[in-house]
Amino acid sequence: MNINDFAHSERFVTGLALLAAALFIVWLDFAFLTWAILGAILGVAMYETVKMLKIEEPLMIYIFAAAAWILAYFCAQPQILVFGILVLAVSSMVFRNSVDYKSLFPLLYPLAPMLFVLSLPQDFGMKYLVWLIFIVGITDTAAFYAGKTIGSTPFSPISPKKTWEGVYSGLVAGAIIGVIVGIVIGVSFFTALFISLLVSAASIFGDLFESYLKRNAGVKDSGNILPGHGGMLDRADGYLFGAVVMAILLNLFSIATPAVEILDALKTI
Repeated sequence: MNINDFAHSERFVTGLALLAAALFIVWLDFAFLTWAILGAILGVAMYETVKMLKIEEPLMIYIFAAAAWILAYFCAQPQILVFGILVLAVSSMVFRNSVDYKSLFPLLYPLAPMLFVLSLPQDFGMKYLVWLIFIVGITDTAAFYAGKTIGSTPFSPISPKKTWEGVYSGLVAGAIIGVIVGIVIGVSFFTALFISLLVSAASIFGDLFESYLKRNAGVKDSGNILPGHGGMLDRADGYLFGAVVMAILLNLFSIATPAVEILDALKTI
């Protein structure tokens, strides 16, 4: 076995272990445990982001992020908290006559999208977190292995190793599994297909965005906490973008459904 085969097998084993752990936590369906584990993931991801950006005094940002996460446990729509936290952070900087825009970035990424991840089980139910896990996980896996085996056309200069063949394979695989899981949890076929495709596409660009951050920072991985994957951000990047898109779409569909029902009722008058 050469070093590349070993790296791929290590990546596969780590990914499988993470998926099993995530599904076990989802199966337990214990709100505090889910919140606590997602908070631990956020803490590591925040540290990696601060390190990549070389933020010299991150203490206040950590404090604001922790405050937002604590409040998020009690909030029906936790994603809205990021706006309040940003206001507080900027106000604090203005008061000290030291506005550092780079220091605000970790509040936008990864804090804001992690709040969207948390909103899925809190606002819609744990089954939607399962849906996100399957769509993004399958998209990432299919894109990676298809890119390695049949990929030849570069997808973006940001990440030369990513290929269009890998992207197409990821989208198809993510959509297929997404539709299957969506139907199982009670979503209609066309709604499941629409959401799965957009979430799958968002996860690909989430991965690309993190590649952009790493390239600017001059590092290969955001960290080394996960064998075969690198850092926490290397594993979570697709989920961060995917969760934002899924939460927005679910909110839109929850608004649209009553509206359609009202229109149908008016037609019978």
